[in-house]
Amino acid sequence: MTLIDRMIAFCGLNCSVCPALLATQKDDDQERKNVAGMWSEQFKVEIKPEDINCSGCVSKKEPLFNYCNVCEIRKCGLERNVDNCASCENYACDKLSQLFDMAPDAKCNLEEEKKNRAQEYNQ
Repeated sequence: MTLIDRMIAFCGLNCSVCPALLATQKDDDQERKNVAGMWSEQFKVEIKPEDINCSGCVSKKEPLFNYCNVCEIRKCGLERNVDNCASCENYACDKLSQLFDMAPDAKCNLEEEKKNRAQEYNQ
């Protein structure tokens, strides 16, 4: 598996810097253990090292981190068949607005994606 330069999730989070994706790409069990410990403490849930496997939100292949399988934003993006929410006619919906309050970088990433697509379209 090769390292991904940039993968923007449906919601705008940057998957390419996600510790789960990075540990999966490196196939690094120690890194999986570190991420599981960090996230277990941060999110107050038990996450096992074997749960730390992900190909990225917008990837069509397995594995996906557990939350990605139930994420409403990802589910919506897949149903609408968009690259990410920046290319959705409903951008920015209420689900995204709630996320943006917690993760303003996600909004910046999607705004950049939207701007880049507009530039490509105008060329």
